[in-house]
Amino acid sequence: MPDHEVGVGPHPKPWPDDARLDRELLQHGDRRNVLDEYRYWTREAIVADLDKRRHGFHVAIENWQHDFNIGTVVRNANAFLAAEVHIIGKRRWNRRGAMVTDRYLQVRHHPTVAEFAAWADDEGLPVLGVDILPGSIPLEGAQLPERCVLVFGQEGPGLSPDMQRHCVAVYSIAQFGSTRSINAGVASGIAMHTWIRQHASI
Repeated sequence: MPDHEVGVGPHPKPWPDDARLDRELLQHGDRRNVLDEYRYWTREAIVADLDKRRHGFHVAIENWQHDFNIGTVVRNANAFLAAEVHIIGKRRWNRRGAMVTDRYLQVRHHPTVAEFAAWADDEGLPVLGVDILPGSIPLEGAQLPERCVLVFGQEGPGLSPDMQRHCVAVYSIAQFGSTRSINAGVASGIAMHTWIRQHASI
């Protein structure tokens, strides 16, 4: 059985007269991991189209030890059309798990928790932590605000004490097995989809 090939090959001529289309992709084919409706579009045209309908939630993750989950968080943020992604701490992060989805959304860096919190305050965005902590609110029964920042901690230690102090609420995800926690990449997908179910037009 032949391997499944993603995307489309070269576009037959005559090529469409559309400024959104990339002549290189038209000539050689488009094998990118994008929706079919974006085939042959330039990256800039795709980003411009996404910018017209981004959702009201942002996603943030602490990065003190080069967390390998950040790429998954970014990929999830792209899939659920987050407004922006915020990385707090070290600027460098492992992009492999993002599968180049970071090219299609704004990734903003904040060197410290205090700078991130100041930005969120200036934007009028409540900071909502997602972690298993004493007193955390079950996410399954929570109503998330339409505009907010969902923040996730470093893999292992979770939300830093400094970040916890800036959260107006912390939500936990119900678990039923023996493991203490699920990783930040999985948790981010669950939390974003919770927002989607409550606020997005499907």
